Amino acid sequence: MRTGVIAKKMGMMRLFNEDGRHVPVTVLALEGCQVVGARNAEKDGYFAVRLGAGARKAKNVNKPQRGEFAKAQVEPKARVAEFRVDNADGLLPVGATVSADHFIDGQLVDITGHTQGKGFAGAMKRWGFGGMRASHGVSITHRAHGSTGQRQDPGKVFKNKKMAGHMGDRQRTQQNLEIVRTDVARGLIFVKGSVPGAKNGWLLVRDAVKVPTPEAAPFPGALKNDNEAPLAEDVIVNTEVEVADTHAVEAEAPAAEAAPAVEAAAVEAPAADAGEETKEG
Repeated sequence: MRTGVIAKKMGMMRLFNEDGRHVPVTVLALEGCQVVGARNAEKDGYFAVRLGAGARKAKNVNKPQRGEFAKAQVEPKARVAEFRVDNADGLLPVGATVSADHFIDGQLVDITGHTQGKGFAGAMKRWGFGGMRASHGVSITHRAHGSTGQRQDPGKVFKNKKMAGHMGDRQRTQQNLEIVRTDVARGLIFVKGSVPGAKNGWLLVRDAVKVPTPEAAPFPGALKNDNEAPLAEDVIVNTEVEVADTHAVEAEAPAAEAAPAVEAAAVEAPAADAGEETKEG
């Protein structure tokens, strides 16, 4: 089991395939998704990776979280979440930044987020009730939900009764969504279809639990530090430059030994120079 990522929903657009067909996608952005801590079996009883994303002012962060961020040497994060892993092999180094190529094209993922809030809604809109008869015999109760209780026994309204109330803003997980494309340079993930939540909302993206994870997916994860490592060719070029500089220093050594003779010749030069300056004057 690998760790997931914290992403921000930027909106929807469409991408075109090679055959000309377009695919509706949701754009997810990884904004500073860093490892801020870890959980281990010896101390906590389980293994998990703690990730943080986004930016937040230090004055708006409580002291315990401020200490956690300071210990990890990362900036205060707007969103923090834990992702369970099987063992210590799935943990990531603290302070590392997860990149967009943590997921590969064609992979299926599960995305968790909070649905859009609709405010206070009636029973017909919230639960799909049919309402009362739309006739003159029904007086101003056309959209009412009807009776809610019983007789004197039990004399109460049972819990979870479908009534008017707050609609939306519930945590929901949408499963088996396809990763169409990833943009590592800009930290973007393009997911086919819609995902729960409104724009600029935080989402948790994990490997799908109902299908096996592709073998090509990086384990334990893809980090920006690994992508920014110097190539072998660059290391060889830098080594050759250092060797060339060493030969140049050795070649300048004999010139330094001949310096006293040059200075001796320069002692007699001022007299001639003085005459020339007199003529010029």
